[in-house]
Amino acid sequence: MNNMNINGYEAIIAYDPEINMFRGEFVGINGGADFYATDVESLRKEGEISLRVFLDACRERGIDPRKHYSGRFNLRIPSALHESLAAQAAAHGKSINAWVIDLLTEQAKAHAN
Repeated sequence: MNNMNINGYEAIIAYDPEINMFRGEFVGINGGADFYATDVESLRKEGEISLRVFLDACRERGIDPRKHYSGRFNLRIPSALHESLAAQAAAHGKSINAWVIDLLTEQAKAHAN
């Protein structure tokens, strides 16, 4: 999967072999907005149209188009992994939370392109 930024909104792009088209879906929004095309230029144009329709509908209904995140999520992991993370974090002089945030930040930056 790939990302495409359209007017400040991120969309996940995937190829759908059943219909022989690319499919884009906006993420981080309060609703659904997807779009399809056979080439990248057309995909971007269709994405702009889909986003415009979505944003217009949000304005009409008084809805904030962007989903807001609390910054918290629960993650259940095997106890052996928890133990390993605690050891690795301590080896780096950090709490598990701080160490995992660093790792996730690195990964998010590496995959943002």
